[in-house]
Amino acid sequence: MSLDDVTALVLAGGSSRRFGSDKLSARLHGTSVLDHLLTSLPEAWTVIVVGARRETARRVQWGREDPPGGGPLAGVAAGVALVPTEIVAVVAGDMPYAGPPLAELVAALRNQPPDVAGVVAMDDGGDANPLLAAYRTAALARAIPTPAHGHAAKLLLGLPHTELSIHGAAARDVDTRADLDELDLPS
Repeated sequence: MSLDDVTALVLAGGSSRRFGSDKLSARLHGTSVLDHLLTSLPEAWTVIVVGARRETARRVQWGREDPPGGGPLAGVAAGVALVPTEIVAVVAGDMPYAGPPLAELVAALRNQPPDVAGVVAMDDGGDANPLLAAYRTAALARAIPTPAHGHAAKLLLGLPHTELSIHGAAARDVDTRADLDELDLPS
């Protein structure tokens, strides 16, 4: 398998309630939070973004859950239906530093036996994040209930998976302005 047999599935359909405005368009080091993520993904990957269309710094394919607003698992369901590759790297659009760790997760999945459906990031607090993970596309599609609206994304942790520790900003998302301020500090 080569790098081009991976699709990145970026979830960008949230309401940003805790942030107070569209957090994906918030500025981080001179670009939007979403573009910061998109431009850090491997160039060979196909990228599908599930959410309302917007201008992006990278060419992407758009998808949308129907009806909108059904939560992250509904976004995964809408996106995985469009994935043409055997491996899908799932990431929340508000995780601006997650591009390089996604490549690590994909590499780890390639080294797993076929019965392991995914490799899921585990953050500094020891929490597994099903929205920062690499999955075998067919296994992921089978695991999603129909309809997916209203179901928790943690349901994906029921898939046979391994976990890979991802540390620091790479495993962090932007929920509040304080989160963005912490990520915007010079390194």
